Amino acid sequence: MSSRRNFIKNTAQATAAVYAGTMGLSAKSYGRILGANDRVNIGIVGFSDRFRTSLFPAFQNNYKELNFDIIAVSDLWNKRRDEGQAFLKDKLGHDIQTCVNNDALYKIKDVDAVIISTADFQHAYHAIEAVKAGRDAYVEKPFAETMDDAKAALKAVKETNKIVQIGSQRRSGSNYKAAADFIKEGKFGPITMVELTWNVNQPGRWRRPELVAQLKEQDTDWKRFLINRPFEAFNPRIYLEYRLFWPYSSGMPGQWMSHQIDTVHWFSGLRHPRSVVANGGIYMWKDGRRNWDTTTAVFDYGPANDPATGFQVIFSSRMHNGDEHPAEIYYSNGGELNLITNKVSPAGGLGKKEAAAMNMQPNLLPEVSLSQAEQVVASANTGGDKLTTAHMRNWLECVRSRQQPNASVEAGYAHSIANIMTNAAVHTGQKATFDEERQEVMAGGKVFKF
Repeated sequence: MSSRRNFIKNTAQATAAVYAGTMGLSAKSYGRILGANDRVNIGIVGFSDRFRTSLFPAFQNNYKELNFDIIAVSDLWNKRRDEGQAFLKDKLGHDIQTCVNNDALYKIKDVDAVIISTADFQHAYHAIEAVKAGRDAYVEKPFAETMDDAKAALKAVKETNKIVQIGSQRRSGSNYKAAADFIKEGKFGPITMVELTWNVNQPGRWRRPELVAQLKEQDTDWKRFLINRPFEAFNPRIYLEYRLFWPYSSGMPGQWMSHQIDTVHWFSGLRHPRSVVANGGIYMWKDGRRNWDTTTAVFDYGPANDPATGFQVIFSSRMHNGDEHPAEIYYSNGGELNLITNKVSPAGGLGKKEAAAMNMQPNLLPEVSLSQAEQVVASANTGGDKLTTAHMRNWLECVRSRQQPNASVEAGYAHSIANIMTNAAVHTGQKATFDEERQEVMAGGKVFKF
């Protein structure tokens, strides 16, 4: 395999100088296309529940046709490394190399790209490691939970020109694409309001008590796990239940809101909110968690130089009394675009009576079904759903073509700003804004860090 790989790459590089200029591609990119029949080898960064139950089935649905393979897994915990090796060997039918950390992973020259599914706060850092090691990457969201991480990761990806797909699966959904087109083509009219909700009733969500009991400090690398977060003593709950503990995750904003707020940026063309306020608390699950179990965040969106123009977005989430059917409803003066039903309708639009009161013409949208609508699969633990399969395929195809994927690093950077602004509002109790020139989130007149 190695000699065949080298032969194809050398052949590609020898002819790339003749053709690359006319195609607008670098010699390295052209070499990848000429070697389209050569297998692309993937390394796994973090053998997580998310990878096993969702990302791997999505990969499995595509890898044979596109000639990809997984050859290595990196995880700090020896239990997860061993489980990852056994799982992948069983599914793929060949040996898998195990790596105690990412330094060891990137010493494997045959690893061409990586899938990163580690703790929320590690995503940006691990993306930087990957691209600086010359690998393309599929990076789970949230992309970053601090602006320092977000700026460093964006810079690294742009400088290396690696193919990085952010795990915002809605970007690969046909119903979301249809909604984006409908709005961008001017058929919907100016957005006036967006309602986003994501509710569950799952006391055990993000809890791992059985695993927590098994994790011992000597079996992992706690200092490497913490990377650039403030040091605190070893805590297996933080290691395995990080979504409950700031600053290792923001919980609801990073896990759920980052998906939904990404569509706001996509549909509107705006890169971040003008301001965010938030309210909530730990009202139900008093189990030692730091992150809220109930959150409402209110966003103001619009051009920075035109405060009279814009719209409001409300994100609401509770971890009690809910059925996990995320709601995303866009409103205009003429009606609504509902991504629960995947329909545009005149509901709530400006009818004759309402228009007459303001000396206006009625404005009612037509009834429209979004084409090829796909139901949103909300659960992170649903294996092989259509959105994730389509999103993974898009990344794999882009690794070969060197085209930008559906969820670019810029999209990840944008949802990170909204996420961090929400974190700032949550943790300071102040209205959060964004300093465009400094690329910093501000709250109470100060730069927000942790």
